[in-house]
Amino acid sequence: MKLSKRKRQPMLKEKIDENPFITDDALAAEFNVSVQTIRLDRLELNIPEVRERIKDVAKQQYDTIKALPIEEVIGEVVDLELDDHAISILDIKEEHVFSRTGIARGHHLFAQANSLAVAVIDDELALTANADVSFKSQVKNGQRVVAKAKVTGHKNNRTRVEVKSYVGQELVFKGSFAMFREELSTGEEA
Repeated sequence: MKLSKRKRQPMLKEKIDENPFITDDALAAEFNVSVQTIRLDRLELNIPEVRERIKDVAKQQYDTIKALPIEEVIGEVVDLELDDHAISILDIKEEHVFSRTGIARGHHLFAQANSLAVAVIDDELALTANADVSFKSQVKNGQRVVAKAKVTGHKNNRTRVEVKSYVGQELVFKGSFAMFREELSTGEEA
């Protein structure tokens, strides 16, 4: 049963507040209405489209990437706290998938995770020393991959970064990266 506009709009606003990265398509499915209805609701509520919401979240980040230029990060960084955590979003498009199957090529998922592992390092120079990765599920054209990086420890000139990538709630990629860095404060250990 469809909700009236009066009941749907406050719920829509709440849903977007909970998850600013949710797409109009996902909202339409959630509320059992057309994408156009969601767009009209957002317009009436003065809520920007998902791209603008992502940019707003990115502007609120407290730290800036040191180890590489922002344009070299694969995906869009939406949250970053150096030497702690980072989140990026990658929308899978036709150029990311195999033409016959529509399934994303693994190197794109790896590149998103690896560049996020570099970006989270609070150093001018950060390089991947080694990586242990596993692909958990296939990703298809049109899906959104959210990669979450977490720094888990430091030892000598290495920082351990765990990255998990999701489509919705499903884990699609997992990686453990040992990142070389030029400098590391003394006293920090894994």
